[in-house]
Amino acid sequence: MLESSEHQRRDRRAQGYAGEAPRLLTDIGESGPARIGTRVGEMDRVLGGGLVPGSVTLLGGDPGIGKSTLLLQVGADMAADVPVLYVTGEESLQQVGLRARRLGFDKSSLQVLSETCVESLLQQATESMPSMMVVDSIQTMFSEGLDSAPGAVGQLRECTAQIVRFAKQKGVSAFLVGHVTKEGVIAGPRVLEHMVDTVLYFESDPGSRLRVIRAVKNRFGAANEIGVFAMTEDGLREVKNPSAIFLSGRTDSVPGSVVMVAREGSRPLMLEVQALVDGSYGGNPRRVAVGLDASRLALLLAVLHRHVGVAMYDQDVFVNVVGGVRVLETAADLPIILAALASLRDRLVPRDIVTFGEVGLAGEIRPVPFGEERLREAAKHGFKRAVVPAANAPKANIGGLEIVAVDRLAEAVSEVFG
Repeated sequence: MLESSEHQRRDRRAQGYAGEAPRLLTDIGESGPARIGTRVGEMDRVLGGGLVPGSVTLLGGDPGIGKSTLLLQVGADMAADVPVLYVTGEESLQQVGLRARRLGFDKSSLQVLSETCVESLLQQATESMPSMMVVDSIQTMFSEGLDSAPGAVGQLRECTAQIVRFAKQKGVSAFLVGHVTKEGVIAGPRVLEHMVDTVLYFESDPGSRLRVIRAVKNRFGAANEIGVFAMTEDGLREVKNPSAIFLSGRTDSVPGSVVMVAREGSRPLMLEVQALVDGSYGGNPRRVAVGLDASRLALLLAVLHRHVGVAMYDQDVFVNVVGGVRVLETAADLPIILAALASLRDRLVPRDIVTFGEVGLAGEIRPVPFGEERLREAAKHGFKRAVVPAANAPKANIGGLEIVAVDRLAEAVSEVFG
């Protein structure tokens, strides 16, 4: 009995790996299957232009952030053009129907299946042959070939492998919803992220209506691309001008606030960086960064002390990117320093100033990529002055924007604060 079970397991795993002979790279054509549009512009942007047939996408995020809602919306919209199968392992068909009615998609031709056995799921998918399939969630799936419970490491690996194999063989675009741990990473072995083609993460600031989807891996598009959505009573709605949303809550009388131009994926974004510097009454001053690298914050404060002569060794420093966006690029260096200095001195940074730039350990201001595109985005939103690295200064005027080119940190501080 055991030998028969092991033999069936080996046969199942062997399917799909034999048959095609090696080909020369020069004989492989450039053209491939056309992408499938999701009818949601922000989702298409994150995916790199739409779904690639045969691709597998893993979507993770905190509970209740909107993963199932978004994929139900995408599936219902796409069902008007291509066959779509939505597989739910966490909810009943009635629960999915209730959500669809609330979102206004109850008339969609979307196919819905309640199943947790991956073999039965793939059998149904083979019969219906959808162009796109959603599995919500991969942690609820189990394989009959393994004895462990759903969600175990072996089950996750085996179920994902079978779905990936099916997608590649049949040309079906698959979405897998993944649970996340308390650290914010997708639960299960890290090998899951290596097995799929695209990994997306849902991000959100607590209490905010904004939702950000970030591509941390994409074999068919740019990594670190983001899509911005707003959670409404009717579901998730895409935000086509996120810069305006992120700057909509700005006020004139907030010391410690600086606007920067970040580059997320293929587009520039206007973001507000806020800092709060207050006296420290403990033994170790706190360095807290939300949406930024905390270790880099400590480095920048040391550069500020060494090259500008402003010490914060007896101050708690808190820095935040408004809107719940994470900025990991070095273009945020100069805005962070200026915001912290403005808070320490209780000074207002003029509302029409925008800035970006990397700060080196020697106090120099280094250029960042796509400087001209960032400046054009700032001019489009009505900013009048831009304090930027000298190497990023454009040769031609940009929409009435005054360019202040600086080489050293001390120059930038003097230009902003006088």
